[in-house]
Amino acid sequence: MIYPIVAYGNPILKKEAEEITEGTELDELIKNMFSTMDNASGVGLAAPQINQGISLFVIDSTLMLDEEDEEVGIRRVFINPIILDEYGDDYSFEEGCLSIPEVRAEITRPETLTIEYYDENWNLKEEEFSGMTARVIQHEYDHLEGILFVDYLKGLKKRLVKSKLIDVSKGKISTDYRMIYPLK
Repeated sequence: MIYPIVAYGNPILKKEAEEITEGTELDELIKNMFSTMDNASGVGLAAPQINQGISLFVIDSTLMLDEEDEEVGIRRVFINPIILDEYGDDYSFEEGCLSIPEVRAEITRPETLTIEYYDENWNLKEEEFSGMTARVIQHEYDHLEGILFVDYLKGLKKRLVKSKLIDVSKGKISTDYRMIYPLK
């Protein structure tokens, strides 16, 4: 099943996601989240983006890398993740979001993180990620905290995207995937 993605302005995108009870059956939801992400040509999808206020996201950072990159991407599920630390040099990269189509902005994030999470089999993991994989994880993790990448914008940059954000919430945009618009 491919879910519609909720657009900017939907209140669920600004709420902190609820922890999932350990052992909860998530196989079907995870499969559908990957299908939804793939259908929308995304590299990550958090449960709040499909109107589920739970602490879960999926990523596929392999799509962010070129053949000559040294980094190896991952396709993975993160359940009840907790970023334990972020470190390394800060670097900027243009980010976008399936919930905010047609809006992109340079966002600065630390290059490396350590994260604790459960995998799809409820095995507890602690891993370090860097580069593009870390960036995708940070972006999706922010969704679980009720933070959107546009929340990092300040001053003129924020004002420049304001009308575009209103258009997104009203459905005055075009996407190749189904969306739910809060003001349409």
